[in-house]
Amino acid sequence: MQMTPLIAVHMSAAITAVVLGPFALWARLGRTTRPRLHRALGYAWVTCMVAAAVSAVFIRDFQLPNVAGYTPIHVFVPVTFFYLYKAFAHLLRGNIQGHRSNMQGLYISACVVAGAFTLLPRRYLGHLIWSDWLGWI
Repeated sequence: MQMTPLIAVHMSAAITAVVLGPFALWARLGRTTRPRLHRALGYAWVTCMVAAAVSAVFIRDFQLPNVAGYTPIHVFVPVTFFYLYKAFAHLLRGNIQGHRSNMQGLYISACVVAGAFTLLPRRYLGHLIWSDWLGWI
């Protein structure tokens, strides 16, 4: 697999989401809440998550264990859309705690866990980092 525009869009959106997520969550914690900052960062984060999920649908790898080119990491695509839907449904009902727990869970599962899976040596980014850049493998 090589770097294509689709993979570049996906990686850019995913890395931006990984970086923005903690700031969006932080803006509502502590004694001083920053609702405007939280909302702005939240919209940016959700946009990045949607872009990463939509672009992931079109990235297929036939070399790893797959079903029609979709590898197990693709399970995070419907998970992302489901939890985004649930988080905004909670928000519309005024259930802030439900919104918070869904967004935190989405960040952990779709950004941290899926991000960790992308660093496996046989995946594109993992191979790029561990083999090409660091020369460890």
